[in-house]
Amino acid sequence: QVQLVESGGGLVQAGGSLRLSCAASGRSFTTYGMGWFRQAPGKERDFVARISASGYSTVHADSVKGRFTISRDNAKNTVYLQMNSLKPEDTADYYCAAGGYGGDPSNYRYWGHGTQVTVSS
Repeated sequence: QVQLVESGGGLVQAGGSLRLSCAASGRSFTTYGMGWFRQAPGKERDFVARISASGYSTVHADSVKGRFTISRDNAKNTVYLQMNSLKPEDTADYYCAAGGYGGDPSNYRYWGHGTQVTVSS
């Protein structure tokens, strides 16, 4: 069992930066691939980035490539999403997920409750 708690969301102007954190509890954290997803009002939950259990392999969605970076610190049981050059279209609730693979949300077993990111123009 893994519990996930996201933090770091907020209101930022276009061009600004935020760093999201996802703190995980549970002894199996270091064995799980992790992902970040986002969901804008009225839209489906979309893949943002994922990272392997070791942290050596990462994948980012085309829409955020070059602007967002996923990373993890297994000693702290935490996954991060550094978001730079934010755009209004990045506005969404951001969710951390564990125990899955790929970019399909249905592949992930555990989810946090989300943190809201709002980018003003």
